[in-house]
Amino acid sequence: MMAVTVGADAQKKTTAGIMPGAEGYTISKEIYGQFAEHLGSCIYGGLWVGKDSPIPNTQGYRNDVLQALRDIKVPVMRWPGGCFADEYHWMDGVGPQEQRPRMVNNNWGGTVEDNSFGTHEFLNLCELLGCEPYVSMNVGSGTVEETAKWVEYMTAKDGPMAKLRKQNGREEPWKVKYVGVGNESWGCGGSMRIEFYSDLYRRYSTYCRDYDGNKLFKIASGASDYDYNWTEVAMKQIGTRMKGLSLHYYTCYTWEGSKGSATNFSDEQYYWAVAKCGTGMKEVLDKHCDIMDRYDAKGRVKLLVDEWGTWWDEEPGSVPGHLYQQNAMRDAIVAAFSLNLFHQYTKRVSMTNIAQVANVLQSMVLTKGDKMVLTPTYYVFKMYTPNMEAVNIPLSIQTDTFTAENERDKDHPRQSPYVSISASRSKDGSVNVNLANADLKDSNEVTIDLGLAGGSIQDALVLTSADMKDHNTFENPFKVQPKPFSGAGIKNGKLVVKMPRLSVVTLTVR
Repeated sequence: MMAVTVGADAQKKTTAGIMPGAEGYTISKEIYGQFAEHLGSCIYGGLWVGKDSPIPNTQGYRNDVLQALRDIKVPVMRWPGGCFADEYHWMDGVGPQEQRPRMVNNNWGGTVEDNSFGTHEFLNLCELLGCEPYVSMNVGSGTVEETAKWVEYMTAKDGPMAKLRKQNGREEPWKVKYVGVGNESWGCGGSMRIEFYSDLYRRYSTYCRDYDGNKLFKIASGASDYDYNWTEVAMKQIGTRMKGLSLHYYTCYTWEGSKGSATNFSDEQYYWAVAKCGTGMKEVLDKHCDIMDRYDAKGRVKLLVDEWGTWWDEEPGSVPGHLYQQNAMRDAIVAAFSLNLFHQYTKRVSMTNIAQVANVLQSMVLTKGDKMVLTPTYYVFKMYTPNMEAVNIPLSIQTDTFTAENERDKDHPRQSPYVSISASRSKDGSVNVNLANADLKDSNEVTIDLGLAGGSIQDALVLTSADMKDHNTFENPFKVQPKPFSGAGIKNGKLVVKMPRLSVVTLTVR
């Protein structure tokens, strides 16, 4: 079914150094963006329980989840979808909650949606978190008028939609920076051809107006992983009318109708996932960026990987169509490899949004009643916060590799490094180093020449576990969590890190 080929050398060492002549770009904090779709219990039960819930809450938002998201400094959140966005009619989600019409969520399990979480609830959440809202417009089943009025409702100080907003309890407009003009328009967002969508984008975006000093960053619906033609035509026909173009890329595979379990998988499946998120995503980013560079050498149009992460089978016993999955140490390695990669593309990639924030796919938190669990992926995001708005330090890395393939993709075996590294320099001059060792058997001594003239290692943490399948549960919520790390030192001006097998390490040199 699957195969993995590894090098013969069991005593692994890795070296890295600053890449001569390479320019480092600022790592936008939006690289650490989140995604909240009306899907399963992501919103209802995950973020929102309502003001009358016995679960401790602030204005209806779960206190435990609010604090967890503040602790990872969420910079931007995408909403209401996803596929849900192109069936969502925003007027159903404003006004008195008890008077809002109900709808059936046809995309995700046929769940009845009561619309108690709508525009006010989302934008007020973003204010509580101090993050930018990213609102996806309904192009698939909506109208230009509907889109225009929604933008006016959210951002205008005066006018008929502003008057309605005030009647609904919000006097001042919100600041909304990011708007998505449709989602997955090639699929659940309308099954469109890119030629047709390009004209729709031009039309819809015209009526996404800037009101009263609010400047919109308009994002076109982009490709799914290997659809390079979509990007080519979008750059030709839309060009700089868009400020951003999206890209969706999931670490998943389907074999005989199954994506595999999130917590019960083989070594071969593990290594294939690491190669898919690392080398596989690098290839995809390179090709999409090359196309964009040909049409936009100055980089005015940004690439936004606004859906990414692991996608495994739903947990046994969970509601079909709700995409509830556990989150193991494997997912933490995928997160670290992915974030290290995104750091290298910040000249073009200005935002990414992991799917999703709560209870869906590769989530930050899992909730059950009044209980909350932080996932291994959550801890990677928390460990990586020092990189926000720091300048990436391009590195040349020499490390052992493995080759992974599976039957579904046997013509494209992927060679991947065992060790992934990124580094960044903060405004105060301190250097942040982020490492992941995907090797299931061997530790790795990593030597990095960062031109250090002095300084000391601080804030060193390691996330590791005995088994790649280990995960946190409501019964054992702290099985996988970061711990202080003492396996790093500075020798002859070089940083030496003795990485355990299956681990993520972050540290700062000041």
